Amino acid sequence: MKRRNFLKVSAAFAGAAAGGFSCIAIAGAVPIEVPVVDKLSVRMLVDVNNNFFLRPTTLNGVSLVPAARPKDYTKALHSEFGLSLYLESVKAGETRTMMLDYAYTPEALLSNFDYLGLDAKKIDALIVSHGHFDHYGGLMGFLDKYRDSLPRDIGLYAGGEDNFCHRVLPTGTVGMFSDFGYLDRRALAARNVSVVLCENPTVIGGHAFTTGQVKRRTDEKILPNTFEEFGIKDGLGCDPAHFAPAASVGKPVPDEHYHEHATVFNVRNRGLVVISSCSHRGVVNAVRQAQEVSGVEKLHALVGGFHLAPAPMDYTKHITAEILELNPDVVVPMHCSGENFVQAMYAAAPDRLLRAASGSQLTFGA
Repeated sequence: MKRRNFLKVSAAFAGAAAGGFSCIAIAGAVPIEVPVVDKLSVRMLVDVNNNFFLRPTTLNGVSLVPAARPKDYTKALHSEFGLSLYLESVKAGETRTMMLDYAYTPEALLSNFDYLGLDAKKIDALIVSHGHFDHYGGLMGFLDKYRDSLPRDIGLYAGGEDNFCHRVLPTGTVGMFSDFGYLDRRALAARNVSVVLCENPTVIGGHAFTTGQVKRRTDEKILPNTFEEFGIKDGLGCDPAHFAPAASVGKPVPDEHYHEHATVFNVRNRGLVVISSCSHRGVVNAVRQAQEVSGVEKLHALVGGFHLAPAPMDYTKHITAEILELNPDVVVPMHCSGENFVQAMYAAAPDRLLRAASGSQLTFGA
């Protein structure tokens, strides 16, 4: 399928919705028609870790290649508390390129994009996992530099309306909060980027799929993070009408991340690669959601942020055991997974743990 046809197909899947936004409606838990790719490459554009001494390795069929050292020794990769991934998949000879999340700052994202020699003209689609600044903070700066290189009708696939809610951070004083920003749909519109709301499972370009809203079916907790405010003022914010209690409108409430979604690829003869950027609703929940909507049980790899950094060790060990019950071939922790999780995995299953860093390229499949 040529790139232009890809864009037409994506648009055809998306139905008109209120406010000029669109979503793919898939009823209930009926399995979607899951694409199968031959190969997937995940380039870690920005992550919290940077390892100058990382070496190439292969683990259980997954290869890791660190970023090449630059000819100019004054150039370096940037790391920060944010996440951005550059995804390339191949199916029957056709390649799709997508970006998932956009780091905390445009400075880190743009510097690493240039350092790694990536090409914005190859990008077919943009995905955002949820409405936290450390996952979309660099987006507008990226668009300001590269919008003309992207397809004219490029779309941003967001998990749902909750992605646009105002987020605030507790200050430590009861009832006091500091600002943590909005994902500004007005700014996206000004840059001619459409938004696809994917509250239901969504196939992207015939290669990837998103989980839709992640059901909370395990004993995983939403660990302390942000509060959110429901409502729209001057075009900023979110409409809570179909997902939040009316009594909570207009005041800070604990963040439930109603519309955080995971991005998933089904790799031929390997199984699912589940990329759960932050896993606020539970990393095991995210995997089980991917399995349910796809009808594919085999978990090849679990990749991303697992939001266990704020968790005590006993809880982290419990979730680690639940992850291992899913029988992944490889687990690649990033971003907010936390050192406790790394220690727990080293203790329980060192033969499945793969450590990566900013600039690394992971390859799944032939």
